[in-house]
Amino acid sequence: MQRRSLVGAMLATLSSALAFPRTSTAEGDGPSPGAAPVTSGTSYATTDDGVRLSVEETGAGVPIVFVHEFAGDCRSWEPQVRSLSRWFRCITFNARGYPPSDVPEDPTRYSQARARDDIRDVLAHCGIDAAHIVGLSMGGFATLHFGMAYPSRVRSLLIASCGYGAAPDRQAEFRAEMEATAGRIERESMSEFAKSFALGPARVQLQDKDPRGWREFVAQLAGHSTRGSALTMRGVQKQRPSLWSLRDAMRAMRVPTLIVAGDEDDPCLEPSLMMKRTIATAGLTLVPRCGHTINLEEPDEFNRLVYRFITAVETGRWSPRDPRAVFPWARN
Repeated sequence: MQRRSLVGAMLATLSSALAFPRTSTAEGDGPSPGAAPVTSGTSYATTDDGVRLSVEETGAGVPIVFVHEFAGDCRSWEPQVRSLSRWFRCITFNARGYPPSDVPEDPTRYSQARARDDIRDVLAHCGIDAAHIVGLSMGGFATLHFGMAYPSRVRSLLIASCGYGAAPDRQAEFRAEMEATAGRIERESMSEFAKSFALGPARVQLQDKDPRGWREFVAQLAGHSTRGSALTMRGVQKQRPSLWSLRDAMRAMRVPTLIVAGDEDDPCLEPSLMMKRTIATAGLTLVPRCGHTINLEEPDEFNRLVYRFITAVETGRWSPRDPRAVFPWARN
């Protein structure tokens, strides 16, 4: 009997440790579950250059906008929306080039600046002045650029898996790789390209941890527009500037920021550390034994990070780094 009681107490302690932190309903004490009825629906935002973007909303309260990666779409955020919409107004959208959003034929309508401004136009469509922005990979780059360009529209930034191809001394190599990848997409179609892309060095972690989830990821990627994916690869991915060229703008940022990377996503490790050291309001989290798709590989951990970060921001508990805590040799 005593042993069963001890085991029960241990399980209760573990359950409490893994749960999201409980927030008070008192004013100024952070988001409160069940404060408003949950809403859900799909609509279309029209950007300032006339492109229609498919937008999905679930939940009520403080808004979070999720910005997907190249290999994802709004469905990639399903583990986050199902959980976090209990506390927040969760907004996902498909980028241009990702049906049911429009797929413009003009290559000049795909760029890093356009990806940034599409977030702005989604906010305007939803009637939101400022939101927490959560982006992964390609969406992480767009999130960073949005925070630099429109700080008054941002409550916080969570930038995950951001940094592939960002090294300043590898820009020519990166752009050649992106051009070659776009060519492969056009030759093979997305249905074939997805099979090998999903087996990249930072993607196999999802296959190892969750084979069923990985198969779902591959099936969704295979269904993407071949034309839209190639245009996105050439216009957004290939042309984006090195993160190192943005350091002056990063130093000026005062938006609460959390950088998240998987410790097996090698191309994103150094860029993540650089962003942490450069943005005065940034925190850095490394998720162990994790690759690129952190939100799918470790959805519970990712959801906890989002919840705790946003709660800290909303309750005024996320402040800039104390200048005394910066080692002289670590200054960028």
